[in-house]
Amino acid sequence: MTVAACAAAHGLTATEAARRLAEHGPNEVTADHRVPLWARIAAQLRDPLITVLLAAVALTLAIGDHPDAVVIALVIVVNTTVGVVQEVRAESAVAALSRLSAPAARVLRDGEQRKVPSAGIVPGDVVALAEGDIVPADARLVESAALLVDESMLTGESLPVTKAVEAAAPGDDTVRAGTIVLRGRALAVVTATGAESALGRVATLLRPRPEPTPLQRRLAGLGRVLAAVAVGLCAVVFVLGLLRHQPPGEMGVTAISLAVAAVPESLPAVVTLALALGARRMAARHAVVRRLPAVETLGSVSVLATDKTGTLTEGRMVVERLWTPHTTAVVTGTGYGPAGGIRLDGTADDEVKGLLTTAALCNDAALRPPTGGDGEWGALGDPTEAALLTAAGKAGLDHERLREAYARVAEAPFDSLRKRMTTVHHTPGGRLLACLKGAPEAVLDPAVLAEPPELLEQARNAAARLAAEGYRVLALAERHLDHLPEAPEEAEHGLRLLGLTALADPPKPTAAATLAVCRDAGILPVLVTGDHPATARALAVRVGLLSPSAGPEAVVSGHAIAAGEVADLTRTRVFARTDPRQKLDIIQAWRGQGAVTAMTGDGVNDGPALRQADIGVAMGRRGTEVARQAADLVLADDELATVVGAVAEGRRVYDNIRRFLVYGLAGGAAEILVMLAGPLFGLALPLRAAQILWINLLTHGLTGVAMGAEPLSPGAMARPPRPSRQHILGAGVWQRVLLLGLVIAAAALGAALWARGSERPWQSVLFVALLAAQLGVVLGLRERLLTRANPFLPGAVLASAALGAAALYLPFLRGVLETVPLSWGDLAAPAVAGLLGFATARLRKQGI
Repeated sequence: MTVAACAAAHGLTATEAARRLAEHGPNEVTADHRVPLWARIAAQLRDPLITVLLAAVALTLAIGDHPDAVVIALVIVVNTTVGVVQEVRAESAVAALSRLSAPAARVLRDGEQRKVPSAGIVPGDVVALAEGDIVPADARLVESAALLVDESMLTGESLPVTKAVEAAAPGDDTVRAGTIVLRGRALAVVTATGAESALGRVATLLRPRPEPTPLQRRLAGLGRVLAAVAVGLCAVVFVLGLLRHQPPGEMGVTAISLAVAAVPESLPAVVTLALALGARRMAARHAVVRRLPAVETLGSVSVLATDKTGTLTEGRMVVERLWTPHTTAVVTGTGYGPAGGIRLDGTADDEVKGLLTTAALCNDAALRPPTGGDGEWGALGDPTEAALLTAAGKAGLDHERLREAYARVAEAPFDSLRKRMTTVHHTPGGRLLACLKGAPEAVLDPAVLAEPPELLEQARNAAARLAAEGYRVLALAERHLDHLPEAPEEAEHGLRLLGLTALADPPKPTAAATLAVCRDAGILPVLVTGDHPATARALAVRVGLLSPSAGPEAVVSGHAIAAGEVADLTRTRVFARTDPRQKLDIIQAWRGQGAVTAMTGDGVNDGPALRQADIGVAMGRRGTEVARQAADLVLADDELATVVGAVAEGRRVYDNIRRFLVYGLAGGAAEILVMLAGPLFGLALPLRAAQILWINLLTHGLTGVAMGAEPLSPGAMARPPRPSRQHILGAGVWQRVLLLGLVIAAAALGAALWARGSERPWQSVLFVALLAAQLGVVLGLRERLLTRANPFLPGAVLASAALGAAALYLPFLRGVLETVPLSWGDLAAPAVAGLLGFATARLRKQGI
């Protein structure tokens, strides 16, 4: 035991621990201050479009149109409720950090070991750690034995880290809160708890609130425009009516009705329905949406920052290459299961079996057969050692029988100073066999191997080539002994080199194709990982992010970012050895360039970037709770390919929202033009206020909402994402609104003038023609005219047409709307208006 260990052997007294607990507070991450429910509701109601709808409710109540007021109010209630519920669910990321912490820990108090709640641990406590424990707080080692810790959740590093009191590298003598002990044992003195620990520092990065999504920003801008238009129209129509000596009361009601018509009050309902349907479709594709606006945001993503381990890769170490002095071999198959084999480049099969026999014997891991319905094998212990066992199995070796036949009698565990592990076994022939594995620089040494210099140089060159390709390389050797040494380390000389194993976390079979689809859709993939630069570069080449000729300079390290050596982070495609703060810097750099960013991740270290990105995507199976709670989208199958389907769904949603705006605003514009231009043609008051509101209810109601369920447009994934700063009516949409509005208005006025000239009930003809032209437009805007993917839309059009007819033929509605029945001959002009609306909409249906 070291001097420090002796000093810490008794730990703190209970009295001192209580004093420090009062001073430093509990060892837990405190959550953000909870926002009251009323404040959340008020924030939703401050949305400009909702403000317009609230004004519309007041106006419709003022004119006595209670049905319209109820419909608009219901839209407000549903939209606000959905927004509040999603916001509450999205803000539990910091609380998840507390759940991730170790629930209890073993500490030394008053000279004896006690089990205390993790929240009760204080700086200065001596914590006992063993295999399977979650480290409860940041601590410095004072005693350790073969300690191996999984830090991937904090660092993104796919390989476990060896920890020891006498560390070979800075930080290797400390353990951090939330990490997991894979092997060994240790005593450690706590140095930081709660918010001061590694988990606490990540929590401080999680707290900044996310900005509005692109859809929310666009709709807010549209709401402000519509509010101004509505107020302006009220004034213009009212003043013009007074100038024509119309009764002030009647013109006031008409002006208010037009203002309501100018606002597509069902837009929030359309948006909510489109997003909800998108969320349901994504769930069917194993993508669980946590915030509804994230559905549309995915469709606007222009940069996809993806992590490596478990997202682009399998998340398991696999032996892929073997080297022996006389042959090389390729190992096929992924995961820890027996599927796969070994393809030799030569004929030295015995050499390969000897190499893998030693790899299986000098090994403390175990393989676990499938227990669930997924059919996947698992591993206990070091993932690297489990990969070696899997490779041995593919060579036809049964590691359980090997261990029975070669009973272990001594061992020298791997540590970060020696960088090798040695075991001694009884052989079936009654002799002793020493098996050694370790880093090439610690094994390919004349002091360890009794091999000629030429062979050692050949092996070093082979190891260097494999390492440059991103592999983790291990060298293996053996030696027969005449007697059992007093210490296993005494057997670490005079050994015979067996060969090299090259291990990697291989890319998923779908990774390269998925990234290619992203590029075709105009989405730029960027790799951000905590792994070694060589490993990151090798993977980037394999999945097509970098060309094979790209040098090491193509990969930027977190150290270079921290040192300010990278002038423009958006010029790099692969980042390695990044910490949570640097991941945030990368996301913010892209957002500063106007990009809409998506970030994938699964670890605690990914949480801040997941929350900061426009859309955070977490892995559902292997991801931490922190990552899942910080994300907007959770992939239940951990497949990046699922993101592609989610992007397509997002584009479908956005297209449908814009298609509804074209339809709704064109109809509103047409009604306004009819009311303004009608008097110029001798139509003193073209439409009554009740007629305007009835048309508005039929077109913006059921029919408009049904547009939110339209299927994906052909070619949607072959076009680039829309610029984040593009107005929702940009890219020619407002011009199309005006064109359709003019055509609808001209067709309706033409029908009215024809009816007046032939002494027919012109106002009722105008009423039906305006409705028919808008229903023609909604059918003409369909990308796939005869598709069965959305039967609700043609059904809604038929229902609206039937309700329009009811306004003419049902006595009660005739009295309310002041209409008269029309003959079949009277309906000819409205039918022509409907056909004109349909034909105009079909002229340019692509690219809504």
